[in-house]
Amino acid sequence: MEVEILGSPKTAKAERVFNEIVRMAIDSFRDHKIRFVLTALGMVIGTASLILVVTVGLTGKSYVLGQIQAIGANLIYAWYEGGSNASVNTIPGDFLTVEDMQAVQRQVPGVVAASPMVEIHQRIPVGGGMERDVLVLGVDPQYQQVRNLEVLAGRFFDDQDAMARNKVVCITQKLAQRLYGGQDAAIGQTIKLSGLPFTVVGTFRERVETFGQSEVAEDTIVLPYTVSRYFTGTDAVKQLFFSVASADEVPRATAEIQEVLRQRHRPESVYHVENLTELLAVAGKTATALTLVLLGIAMITLLVSGVGIMNIMLATVTARTREIGIRKAVGATRRDIRFQFLAEAVFISVCGGVVGTLIGLALPFSVRFFTSFRIPISGLSAVIAILVSSLVGIVFGTVPAALAAKQDPVVSLRYE
Repeated sequence: MEVEILGSPKTAKAERVFNEIVRMAIDSFRDHKIRFVLTALGMVIGTASLILVVTVGLTGKSYVLGQIQAIGANLIYAWYEGGSNASVNTIPGDFLTVEDMQAVQRQVPGVVAASPMVEIHQRIPVGGGMERDVLVLGVDPQYQQVRNLEVLAGRFFDDQDAMARNKVVCITQKLAQRLYGGQDAAIGQTIKLSGLPFTVVGTFRERVETFGQSEVAEDTIVLPYTVSRYFTGTDAVKQLFFSVASADEVPRATAEIQEVLRQRHRPESVYHVENLTELLAVAGKTATALTLVLLGIAMITLLVSGVGIMNIMLATVTARTREIGIRKAVGATRRDIRFQFLAEAVFISVCGGVVGTLIGLALPFSVRFFTSFRIPISGLSAVIAILVSSLVGIVFGTVPAALAAKQDPVVSLRYE
């Protein structure tokens, strides 16, 4: 014996009413295509703006953080500022030394690379009796790792060069171009510093453009720190650079390095130990704030679009007063009328939201076909845009729908 399970009469009626409302909404839009398109256009612009704003925010934040991290997200650097005002003229400077760097490497866990840095200003002959001012930095081989430098041609000097005090140098990309016309042409050339010949073994550049805000200038030459002692005649260094294994360890390591330096020097000596973590945080907050501002502008566009939908629906209620009376006369309830006009408002809003979302996603995606740049696209922003468009339709469609539901059928039937 087979038992047939049928839906309840209430469910069947609700389904029939829903289908009828949807059909009437579609027929209404077919009869007024231009009105429908113009009303949905505001929602298209609003949702497309919402997607693009989120995309711009993500792209900007990703770009800024990428630029900072390319300098060295795990970078920590220290320098000596001076002593107290009372002692600055009577006590010699308490400068940083290589021994300070070695003490930090022994006492601070997580430090994977370190380098001292001394700064020397030189003039080098460039031919024709002319000279050029250059910046010479004395560093350790690990400076390349600490500062995340990119070697373009040749090599960076190594530990063997430093121990043997070999007269080798690496020069910046722009200096190689100015002096020799290219990267490869610079390899093997000789540069004289204070009369001493140095062989160019490599060319390099910073991975991101710092616009002169780092210790590396356009015309910079780097050589082993052990060789730079010939020019300085002292064991004092201008800066100490450190790199830790993980970005999570940067705050702890920064504090511990500060403590090591404090213990090794006079109490009145002032040292700065800083990292890029704070800069990363500030950049992230700035990008987020900018995104929120742009998002607010996009939400205003959606709000204006919602007001437009409400105005059109109010005009529609007035124009269809007689239709409302007829529907109520044949048995339609207030709830049916309310749902009908609310469904129409939501339908306009969602259609505009879907089209706007597709446009908002298509624009950044199309960039990939014209450039090598990949713009991050947030799928979550698309979901949010459609949900917001639906919410706008519900909020701004409620008043016209309630007004339509309250119509007196007797008065509505007499409406001309």
